[in-house]
Amino acid sequence: MLSALRWAIVQQTRGFATSNIAVDGFTGAVGNTPLIYLKTLSEQTGSKIYGKAEFQNPGGSIKDRAAVGIVLDAEEKGRIKPGGTVVEGTAGNTGIGLAHVCRARGYKCVIFMPNTQSQEKIDLLSMLGAEVHPVPAVPYENPLNYNHQAKEYAEKLENAIWTDQFDNTANAYAHYISTGPEIWEQTKGDIDGFVCSTGTGGTLAGVGKYLKEKSPKTQIWLADPPGSVLYKYISSGGKLVERGGSSITEGIGQGRVTNNLDIFVNDLSGALHIPDEKSISMLYQLLDSEGLYLGASSALNVVAAVELAQKLGKGSKVVTVLCDGAYRYQSRLFSKKWLESKGLGDAIPESLRKYAVLD
Repeated sequence: MLSALRWAIVQQTRGFATSNIAVDGFTGAVGNTPLIYLKTLSEQTGSKIYGKAEFQNPGGSIKDRAAVGIVLDAEEKGRIKPGGTVVEGTAGNTGIGLAHVCRARGYKCVIFMPNTQSQEKIDLLSMLGAEVHPVPAVPYENPLNYNHQAKEYAEKLENAIWTDQFDNTANAYAHYISTGPEIWEQTKGDIDGFVCSTGTGGTLAGVGKYLKEKSPKTQIWLADPPGSVLYKYISSGGKLVERGGSSITEGIGQGRVTNNLDIFVNDLSGALHIPDEKSISMLYQLLDSEGLYLGASSALNVVAAVELAQKLGKGSKVVTVLCDGAYRYQSRLFSKKWLESKGLGDAIPESLRKYAVLD
């Protein structure tokens, strides 16, 4: 497993200053993102709500951490050699992070992704030099699922790895040795709750495990979109139900308990179900009141942070992650026609509809 020491060396012990130089290039610039105080929501709830600005990673999302962690772990274990090929099945952001890492470290990058993802993500992957294979979005149990196709493709190549972001626990470990410690340091150990959504489970498990080890009183909650089974799984005490429904969010929600999530799932304090209507409303509110231009999964996380703060009571301190910006989804999230086609036109607060400028 990637050593904490090596991660620190890669980051050049930058701390939270901006004056240091990331001499390891892209990989050395990942992490150490700011923790943003969400003033308006904090004042409304009487709590202190913070969002970790993961959109400030050099590849633009929290998935840069998993990409760096998984590739460095493969290098340490000798699973890939210079000039090799990195293959992954991804809904977008992990692929983008991997494409950046591969460019920086001299690997070829091949991405299999559901054909339901935004065109912005597909275009960016291609511009980063990745070979992109959009495939039908089918359940994990189907052999044509994008993850299985990625694995089979990698197995046919010499000097290639399938990074397996969902079940490769180097993903969660990257957050355990970076994101978790950063949040603990930034809050000076004074944190009552952490909540975020999960796709691979890496962020929630890695951060949750670290924070719980430092402070058993800190509550760790999962936020879940429509179409995912995890809210019911956790609320029912471990009963998996058949996946049904869908969400406009991308890259989050799950139909199973991944190996990454399994590290921590039994230690979760609870789960929150967040409808798309609330996520869209919050997305526009954050733009208007905080000046933050965020994607739908980030907005969902903030809705969950507000609900968790209300559960914990006035004066509580809650942290979530702001996964990425809206740039990769703007053709959808700020299109009146697209939102209306999803039955979400009325989710935008009347006073904020001026921001939906795309038709």
